[in-house]
Amino acid sequence: MEWLTSLLTEHSVIQAVIVVSLVSAVGLALGKISMWGVSLGVTFVFFAGIMAGHLGLSIDPQMLNYAESFGLIIFVYALGLQVGPGFFSSLGKGGLKLNMLAMLVVLLGIVMTLGFHWTTGVSLPDMMGILSGAVTNTPALGAAQQTLKQLNDPAIQQSDMALGCAVAYPLGVVGVILAIIFVRKLFASSIFFKKENEDKHKKTVVMGFLVSNPGVIGKTIQEIARQSAKKFVVSRLWREDKAIIPASDTLVKEGDCLLAITTEGDVEALAMLIGQRDARDWNKEDIDWDTIDSQLVSHRIVITRPEINGKRLGALRLRNLYGINITRIYRAGIVLLPTPDLTLQVGDRLTVVGEEAAIANVEKVVGNAVKDLDEPNLVAIFIGMVLGLLLGSVPLTIPGISLPVKLGLAGGPIVMGILVGAFGPRIHMVTYTTISANLMLRALGLSMYLACLGLDAGTHFFETVFRPEGALWVALGFAITVVPVLLVAVMSIKWLKIDFGSITGMLCGSMANPMALNYVNTTIESDTPSVAYATVYPLTMFMRVIMAQVILMLFL
Repeated sequence: MEWLTSLLTEHSVIQAVIVVSLVSAVGLALGKISMWGVSLGVTFVFFAGIMAGHLGLSIDPQMLNYAESFGLIIFVYALGLQVGPGFFSSLGKGGLKLNMLAMLVVLLGIVMTLGFHWTTGVSLPDMMGILSGAVTNTPALGAAQQTLKQLNDPAIQQSDMALGCAVAYPLGVVGVILAIIFVRKLFASSIFFKKENEDKHKKTVVMGFLVSNPGVIGKTIQEIARQSAKKFVVSRLWREDKAIIPASDTLVKEGDCLLAITTEGDVEALAMLIGQRDARDWNKEDIDWDTIDSQLVSHRIVITRPEINGKRLGALRLRNLYGINITRIYRAGIVLLPTPDLTLQVGDRLTVVGEEAAIANVEKVVGNAVKDLDEPNLVAIFIGMVLGLLLGSVPLTIPGISLPVKLGLAGGPIVMGILVGAFGPRIHMVTYTTISANLMLRALGLSMYLACLGLDAGTHFFETVFRPEGALWVALGFAITVVPVLLVAVMSIKWLKIDFGSITGMLCGSMANPMALNYVNTTIESDTPSVAYATVYPLTMFMRVIMAQVILMLFL
């Protein structure tokens, strides 16, 4: 067994790979354990690394630094690539209020961090580590560590920063959940759930309508659409048991049955406009459309041509040119109503109804080369990481700061990932990656980073926790977690009258806490928390990474 002992303890390339892999595997396995509906997931790798470091496992410092840095780069770039397409749209009017509230959470945490630094005597690097753990934001920790390396001050112990993060992390996860539970109990009222009615205006459904209103008989589909502010798409028209694809100039007659895709909240209004609802349920999974209208077929095709990216659906004039109808658009698991002003993206999946030959022509227009999407675009990924590191190395002069600020290993790649994800297709750069591929990259990078971070911090973790300042660190981290969440939640409910689902999603996103989001999703029958989470996550993640560096530059 000596060979096994030496393989685990003697520093080498093989030993480093084995240790990091073992720590990651154990952490990922334990992370699947759920207690009271909460699981740590991939972040348990961090604590597995701490335990391994505590037990004496270590790897070569240079190997540790390389694996930790490379893992962080992969993770933040893939993260930026994922959120890039929706990043700038999330800053628009619809998400502006939520993003401002999320930024308030970020700023309150920073203010408390500086306040605790000045009042308790805890060093600023340690407080930044505590802040990173309290808000469960390991990329911010990585950015802060890189900043300390730039300062090149031997008096600063970087390991203490990782220790601070490790100490505050567990209650950072639990604290958000406890705060949400407290807010729910304290302000239990109908305001929490008013969004459920608003959700009806977002959830797409298929409904049949029988034309009987004299006000629409003899009018075209376009004229009927202009009579109502409600948005809908007529995919099929049955007349005397014959199915046709209606165009905008198709005249409707009494007794026609219109199959329309609309939002759940608009169904009743459209029923009053057109005539009456069809009693059949058109939203069942097992509907055999080929039997219902054998002359028409329904296919799902994928946008793969870069030229289509960024174009409005109406600009393609697919209905008029090819006699087809697009009934639904699937994007990142969300069903979108195919209105003419909808901007298309590479990777969108279109449900197209029409004749076989017509759909074949549409496929040529949009691409539908699924194999092209399934193949990993590694060139774009590696070039993007190179550009991200170059961007992260550019010195930025900020008035009042003696040293130039650099985005670093964490900030540069995440900014470049966002830019590539948002604008890459517009310069004919194929940036699309499947959801599974992106998740794989993020999980691999984050596992490597957390494993190395835990190994580095584990040596002195328990002696730090069980000394007086350890208890202080835990208390400070818990306060940084809970207080901003409670203050912003109360303000959002009492003054801004925002629904509970959006509030909780915004809070989870601002704290980069997917574990808390999982808990929220189990308690609220709505997708509003996930939508709010995705709306605020990109901006707050970016700001935490940047602010971690700026604070150290300003106050060290």
